[in-house]
Order: sequence, then C-alpha cells, then structure tokens
Amino acid sequence: MEKKEVSAVKTRPPRCKLLFSIVNREDAGRLKEVLDECSISLTFAFAGTGTAHSAVLDYLGIGQTEKSILVSLFPETDEERILREIRVKMSLYRVGRGISFTVPLSGISEITAKGLLRAASEKTQSGRKFMKDEDRKYDLIVAAIAVNHVDLAMEAARAAGAAGGTVIRARSAENAKAEQFIGITLMEERELLLILAKRENKPTIMQALSDTVGLKTEAGGVIFSLPVDRTAGIAAADEEEPQKDGKNE
Repeated sequence: MEKKEVSAVKTRPPRCKLLFSIVNREDAGRLKEVLDECSISLTFAFAGTGTAHSAVLDYLGIGQTEKSILVSLFPETDEERILREIRVKMSLYRVGRGISFTVPLSGISEITAKGLLRAASEKTQSGRKFMKDEDRKYDLIVAAIAVNHVDLAMEAARAAGAAGGTVIRARSAENAKAEQFIGITLMEERELLLILAKRENKPTIMQALSDTVGLKTEAGGVIFSLPVDRTAGIAAADEEEPQKDGKNE
C-alpha cells in the first residue's frame, strides 16, 4: 500500500509583535480605538516632534508638528487586519497623517504574552507568509544624542538619504558601569531621534550619523537599528496587500 505524502503546512505558535505608530497628537486616541476594535493591545504613548521638510511629507507623513508615538504590543495573528484598518480608518494614505510599522520581538514576559494571546488562541497562522529578513524593506534607526544636536543629526541623515524623523525627549539613566567600559561619559539630557529608512540606505545613514553625532563627537550619540516587518502610511508600492480571505480575522 502506497503511503501518501502529506505536504507540510507552515505553522507556528501564536506570538506577540510590536507596533510603532507616529501620528498627529490629536489622532492618538482614535488610533487606540482602532487597535481595540480589531485586536487586544497594550499601548504606551510618548510625546514627540516631527522633523521632516514639506518636500518629503508624501514619503513619511511627518512634519514640523507635535506628534504622538504609540508603542503597542499585540498578537501577531492580528497584524494584517490592524495595518489594514489603520490605513483606512486613520487615513494614512493622506499626506501628513502619520505612519505605522511592525517590529519583531525576541522575547516578552510570560504574563503579558498569555494575556494578549488569550483571544488569539483560536486563530490560525496556517498558510500565512512569515516575514524573512531578506523580504524586509525598512529599518528603524535610533540615535540617542545629547540635546541641541538633532538639527545637525538630521542634516547629516538627509544628506545620506533619510527623508525625516521624529524626536523624543529622554534622559540617560544611571549608566556609569556601561560608560566605564565604553570609555565615555554620556550627558544626562538626551533626545531620541527615530528614522524609518529604506534598508538599502541604512548603512550610509548610520555611518553619517556616527561621523556627525556619534560617541566620539560632542553629541555623544549611541546609534542602533531595528528590523521593520510591515508598514502603513509610507508608499503604496512598498506595502503588502493584506489577505482578504478573513483567515486571520
């Protein structure tokens, strides 16, 4: 009796992901409503300021205005629906409305994961396209620099191909031990510069930032990047069409 070959179905246990959203301050409440309508999310909000020139608003949707940065933990099974709903209900296809993008997680506390994934336990990811590193088109560049150096940093980043960014006021915590090994003392008052960059431009932008506001400069910048999976509110050609079969809803 011949054995029938069973094709392997690509599945994996449900897990959480991170959603970054940068929107106008007055739109932050509506964004959280959209998230709650289609998923369960744990969201933290920060105040920020946009840096993009008007010439690049069609690319990033971020201008010289007050912004809200929302960082949301959510079940990965809801990713496509969340981005689709955000594009439509937040009108991110319009210039200046904002951007959203997802970032993979390498770990999360067990209690938080169990709570967020409880509603996602019956959803399936069978047949879903999982993001591979070679498929990613964007990276999030983060530069933690001393205050009053953002303009210099953005000038260097734009010259290297960046469109714009968002600034969050922050401070350096008690980092004496790390500073001892790095060999430099960081000023307490800091600003976090967030730049969403096309992957092919990332090395050049990061090098420009390092040369201009890196650790060996007066700005004492710490620069790193994170992979970005899917996006909403950037360029239609770079955004995947969400599945319309309802399997992940």
